[in-house]
Amino acid sequence: MRAWQVERRQRTRHLIELGGLVVKAGIVDLTNDDRAAIYGALLWIAAKLQSHDGKHARDLWAARGRQAFDAKRHE
Repeated sequence: MRAWQVERRQRTRHLIELGGLVVKAGIVDLTNDDRAAIYGALLWIAAKLQSHDGKHARDLWAARGRQAFDAKRHE
C-alpha cells in the first residue's frame, strides 16, 4: 500500500473514532441529529478552550471523560 493510502486510512479511522465519541456522549440523540446544533456546541467548546480559563475547562472535561471511560470498562 502506498504511503498516501496508509495516511488516508489512518485519518479516516481517526475521524470515525471522533464521530463515535459524539454518538457515545449522547449528543446525536439529545440534539435530534441537528448538525447545526452539534457544530455550534463544538464551536462553543473551542471558544471556551481558547479563553482565559481554557486550561481549567480542559482539565475538568478530561477528568470527567476518563471517569466515564473507566466506568464503561468496569461494566
